[in-house]
Amino acid sequence: MPVAAVILNPTGVDLARLRSAVEHAQQAAGWDPSLWFPTTQGDPGQQAAHNALESSPDVVLVVGGDGTVRTIAQEVRQTAPLAIVPTGTGNLLARNLRLPLTDLDQAVSLAFTGRDHAIDIISAALEHESGAVTERIFLAMAGVGLDAAMALNSNTSLKSLFGWLAYIPPIARSVLANQSFAVQYRVGNTDPQFLSAHTMIIGNCGVLTGDIVLMPAAAVDDGLLDVVILQPGRRLSGWTPIGIRLAANGAVHRRRHRLRKTPRGLPSSRSAFHAQANEFEAIFEEPQLIELDGDIIDHITRARFKLLAGQLTLRMPPDNLGNH
Repeated sequence: MPVAAVILNPTGVDLARLRSAVEHAQQAAGWDPSLWFPTTQGDPGQQAAHNALESSPDVVLVVGGDGTVRTIAQEVRQTAPLAIVPTGTGNLLARNLRLPLTDLDQAVSLAFTGRDHAIDIISAALEHESGAVTERIFLAMAGVGLDAAMALNSNTSLKSLFGWLAYIPPIARSVLANQSFAVQYRVGNTDPQFLSAHTMIIGNCGVLTGDIVLMPAAAVDDGLLDVVILQPGRRLSGWTPIGIRLAANGAVHRRRHRLRKTPRGLPSSRSAFHAQANEFEAIFEEPQLIELDGDIIDHITRARFKLLAGQLTLRMPPDNLGNH
């Protein structure tokens, strides 16, 4: 009989309730007892994933937030399907795929009853101040500027109590400071461009925490990565057209799901540049902090992003297929 491997970040998880949900779902599906592999403070998931794969599981349940999902996905992609049981604060990938966010039993059940669907991932070659280059993958978003500040400065205790509202103080501080950075970027094979930016986000998903729609045309299986660069200028009034754009993005996003199709994104403007491509490169005049799926990585001087089409298989609800 088939068997599932459960890799869990035990932080903030009701283990007894989780075990009960898994046991009920596996018995209902006629599977063998699941195998359990917790992460630890010293191992965010790499070793747990390696141990899990040695058992040749038919599905890997990842119980945790975006960072845990990213870590496990990097190890198991193209090897076993992944089922997400979201327990983090942002849960951007699960949110964008409209997976169950608050129903533990339903999220666990999908691992045993859902259908497999291939999604894209993005590889990031990050050049550090030392000149060393590290290779990472991410699933939802990478961010420089405001996005990295949100990940770095949000208060952990506030996040546990109030969820995404904990991100409001760092957003406010970043907007009021209105700091920018100089960057040379290149979309695909186009000529390099130069600008001063406040925020740069590269991603597969378009909806931020708090249901803020940043990239309405982004989809996890369209073979393209999305890029948005916010450049409000030196005055706080420069944020007004960005706010209007975000509101318009929300309308486009809602229309997309109502009509069950992916529309084109809004055109670029002076305050917000948007592009889609297979590759994107950015070179920073000064080292900048970058985050991948909510995890702060390091200060970098250069980043090269490449879309890897269909390299991760997710266990999804059947009615979600073709509508995300």
